[in-house]
Amino acid sequence: MRPPTIRDVADRAGVSKSLVSLVLRGSDQVRPEKREAVLRAARDLDYRPNAAARSLSEQRTRTVGVLLNDLRNPWFVDTLDGLNSLLHDNGLHMILADARLNRRTGQDPAGPFLDLGVDGLVVVGTLPDPAALGAVAERIPVVVAGAREPVPPGVDVVANDDEKGARLVTEHLIGLGHRRIAHLAGYGAVGELRRRSFEATMRAHGLAHEAVVEPSDMTEEGGYRTTVRLLSRPDRPTALFAVNDIASVGALSAAEELGLRVPRDLSVVGYDNTSIARLRHVWLTTVDNASHEVGRRAARRLLDRFEGTGGEGRVHLAGPTLEIRGTTAPVPTH
Repeated sequence: MRPPTIRDVADRAGVSKSLVSLVLRGSDQVRPEKREAVLRAARDLDYRPNAAARSLSEQRTRTVGVLLNDLRNPWFVDTLDGLNSLLHDNGLHMILADARLNRRTGQDPAGPFLDLGVDGLVVVGTLPDPAALGAVAERIPVVVAGAREPVPPGVDVVANDDEKGARLVTEHLIGLGHRRIAHLAGYGAVGELRRRSFEATMRAHGLAHEAVVEPSDMTEEGGYRTTVRLLSRPDRPTALFAVNDIASVGALSAAEELGLRVPRDLSVVGYDNTSIARLRHVWLTTVDNASHEVGRRAARRLLDRFEGTGGEGRVHLAGPTLEIRGTTAPVPTH
């Protein structure tokens, strides 16, 4: 039995083939009752558009390449969800690739996407060489989500306001009476923004001499090792602000092994509000960096560029909020 064609859908709905084509492309030029008739006919016939034929006629593949810096980071899940929800609503499909894996195999991270003819590219997270996106941006629209490194002209950046987020954390801890506060710092532009904001906020409250910054690699193991060093000091901090949730989990493990109870003996704050932070036995105070909204805004910027209304590349920041849970408390009095 042959699969149904666009002509079959048109005959079933009592409309022309061109009107069916408009409905399937998501055009807003079709009256609601006609749109519903076409969609009902397509459902009844189990009609699936021929993607290859449509790509040839439209000179588009209706696919978007998504290049992830690190598939292991749970922060990406909410970002991808926000990104995909809007792309899907507009008839676009994501193709994912892991930039870290591509680097290990010596591949150009964006090369395979260009070979596949994607309509646009979204880079999620920090790339080691964002300038390399310039050549890609000359051929297709490119949006960077969640990173703050300088990018070539014509590339949009959609990210969290890291300076505000770090300030919210630091002021929360100071408000609880903490003075000896340590920051487990990260790398890249995002890590730098969070570190600088932590130091500036401590300085603004006259606590510059109490602020301690220890570099970390933004992993659980790195957070653990850094925290062991910090808590072994004679003047150990009473609060830790980790650059992300994953490092915070390592910090919590280190505190427990050293016999400290969180938050009675030590307050811990993370950043990203990942699913890890919301686990009941973790229940981490953290910054919600609006990752779902970052994903949706990145998709919106890409769609704008498809329509030719993108303009110059700009930085768009989503506002963070502090999620206070069970790992912060007033400074211990003993």
